Amino acid sequence: MGLLRAFCAGGAVLMGASGCAIVGPGERGLRSTLGRLEPEAHPPGPLPFNPFLSRVTVVPVRTVNRELGLLLPSREGLTIQAEISLMYRLRPEAVPTIFETIGGEYEKAVVLTAFRSAAAEVSSRHNAKDMHSSERANIETEIRERLNSALGPRGFEVERVLLKSIVLPAGLARAIEDKLEAEQAAQQMQFVLEREQREAERRRVEAVGIRDSQRIVNEGLTPLLIRWRAIEAFRELAASKNAKVIITNGESPLMVSPEAGPAAD
Repeated sequence: MGLLRAFCAGGAVLMGASGCAIVGPGERGLRSTLGRLEPEAHPPGPLPFNPFLSRVTVVPVRTVNRELGLLLPSREGLTIQAEISLMYRLRPEAVPTIFETIGGEYEKAVVLTAFRSAAAEVSSRHNAKDMHSSERANIETEIRERLNSALGPRGFEVERVLLKSIVLPAGLARAIEDKLEAEQAAQQMQFVLEREQREAERRRVEAVGIRDSQRIVNEGLTPLLIRWRAIEAFRELAASKNAKVIITNGESPLMVSPEAGPAAD
């Protein structure tokens, strides 16, 4: 940059009545001669001009961040104090048109005016509590899209809109907190009810399974199967070496232990 300034200074000495402006990174240079603006903006670098006939204006095209404190209306008719950050930039190819149609005060004349209007219009469609919930990101997106729709054709690009802080009217913040707590309690109760319903359904299915199992067992207990089980029981008793008394009707055994004495009088 020092060499460029030296080059411009040298050019001024050699050319006599001449000057040189330096356009830095993230900037564009506009040169106007006798009041007529050149159709193209000059990129970073040296920009010679005649100081008696011409003028050079250096315009930033990098991202600009502006923070504003606004009073926004809500759908309920409340007024909300908000601090909003606006990040925008000028499209380099649109710089001559912006200066020709709007002038050097483009931010105050167009950008901030459109920003205030878009923020108020979007917030008026939302409840105050939405600015403290997940709807906050949607509100930011709506404001940005509305701004790009209004400012895009004029050569501006809105990159981000950020709701940095929200101050609700007195009493409303507590009311919102109470409502959120009530909603959380209702969700907890709904969860408990659903859990109990699932448990009742599990028990019903379990009861149906037990009933079906018992029915299958009952259907399988035929007279022949019972007789076969009795025969197997007789065989096991006969194979035992212990003394025993067996009383039977021929179908099922009833064993009486010989150690059991007669009942006392």
